[in-house]
Amino acid sequence: MQAQGMHKKSAFILLFSVAVLISIGLVMLFSAGAFASDGHGDQFSFLRKQGFWLGFGFVVAVVCAAVDYRWWQRGWMFLIGTSCVLLALCFVRPIGLRLNGSFRWIHLGSLTVQPSELAKFAVVVFVAWWFAKFESEQNRIVKGLLIPFAVVGAVLGLIVGETDLGSTALIGTTALLMMFVAGVNLRLIIPTLVAGLIGVMAIAWSIPGRHNRLLAFIHPEQYQTTEAQQQFMGLIALGSGGIDGLGLGNGRQKMFYLEYAYADFIFPVIGEELGLRVTLIIVFCYLLILTSGTLISLNARDRFGMLFGFGCTSLLGLQALINVGVTTSMLPNKGSPLPFISYGGSNLFFCLVCVGVLINIYRHGKEEAPAARNEMMVRVRHLSKF
Repeated sequence: MQAQGMHKKSAFILLFSVAVLISIGLVMLFSAGAFASDGHGDQFSFLRKQGFWLGFGFVVAVVCAAVDYRWWQRGWMFLIGTSCVLLALCFVRPIGLRLNGSFRWIHLGSLTVQPSELAKFAVVVFVAWWFAKFESEQNRIVKGLLIPFAVVGAVLGLIVGETDLGSTALIGTTALLMMFVAGVNLRLIIPTLVAGLIGVMAIAWSIPGRHNRLLAFIHPEQYQTTEAQQQFMGLIALGSGGIDGLGLGNGRQKMFYLEYAYADFIFPVIGEELGLRVTLIIVFCYLLILTSGTLISLNARDRFGMLFGFGCTSLLGLQALINVGVTTSMLPNKGSPLPFISYGGSNLFFCLVCVGVLINIYRHGKEEAPAARNEMMVRVRHLSKF
């Protein structure tokens, strides 16, 4: 009864949590924007750009909330194909842009977008469609592992070529989590997970810049003026903020110490200026998003909706986990935005699309959850023990 009552409120909880995070993000972009070199001294530069993507993403999210989510399963091939084409364009000059040693962006007129954000969403749609369609064959090695991961692997191969190992790990982990919830045998999932981790680590070790980041994570004191500098500055910011913070706009680390204070390292700036209380509110909001998103997925009308909703929820939760882990030195340094807060139009747009999809799944859900709910509930409980 409590779970059903929670499910009825899950859409409100989801929207409220997202609204809180977006509000904090806009305030902190205003605070950190003036000191960012890319802002050229214009305090409103990042705020205007983020506002554009927020408005655009909100409109598309409303459309996603209104259009039946089952429409997406008919377009998985288009999404995967478009993702691969756009990812390939990252290597084509002058469309593709190389920033900070990576080919992750393409320039479309006045807009700069990151195709890997579309790829994340496309993989979620594909995996949900595949394991909804081939439920009876999900534990066979060909249709339960080889074919789906051949498709996912094609996308991941292009992202690895951009040297975007963070997105590669995020997409691969999300796909494996969806497979686990779908009921795929752990004898197929665990070897794939181990092989993926070894592969990512091997690639990272072979690339000089990523190699140094791994060494900086293992021996941070030896790299505190180079690869580990951002994380050291982030810890200083969090420590100096204490419980109450120094006050909005009074942070010091954003003043040319934290290079990406408006993007990947906005979380320490929040801790420095607004204190531990607000950072805990942010973490709590992400926990609410995970809880409400999972409840919505559990009560989806069909198997596709269940897997689709869980995939969208996992994307949001894992991105938040990676960002907080990196900025608190719990994970190796990897550029990953904090959902709904960090500056980044492409990421904000697709995060809002995921929210729109979850609201639509909620609208089409039913009070009596499908039979697949019991299996998913058991697997989610097992997952929470790790």
